[in-house]
Amino acid sequence: MGHNAIESIMGAAVLLVAAVFVFFAYNTAQIKPVTGYEVSARFFKVGGLSNGSDVRISGIKVGSVMSSRLDTKTYDAVVIMSIRPDIKLPADTVATISSSGMLGDKYVMLTPGKEADAIQPGGQISMTKDFQSLEDQVGEIIFLATGGDGGEK
Repeated sequence: MGHNAIESIMGAAVLLVAAVFVFFAYNTAQIKPVTGYEVSARFFKVGGLSNGSDVRISGIKVGSVMSSRLDTKTYDAVVIMSIRPDIKLPADTVATISSSGMLGDKYVMLTPGKEADAIQPGGQISMTKDFQSLEDQVGEIIFLATGGDGGEK
């Protein structure tokens, strides 16, 4: 009977330590969606960007992707983002779809410009750069290495 009590106490201690670890990881990993004002951006392709993906400036999370949809007239991908209320984006901010390494998650990287006017809540980031997949980058390198003529001489 003594072993059962010790095993139960040790099991409870392990579960408590695991719960503390999960709580600590959740609070420091910045995985909570950011609530703030909404802005949108249009991209030719988003390369697997999903709802809840990060929006970052200089590697710091300042927002979250709320939704993405296809514009049926232009066939552009429209991405709606929520930006922290204390971040005022200049009107000439550039939005780029990027990834955390070769196989990492996709996120929106914002590069603020120098303009004094800010993008208003509900506004749109007009300057964007599309996602470049690994295949696109390899194709570009091959194109440049062959002199840009498609390999025909």
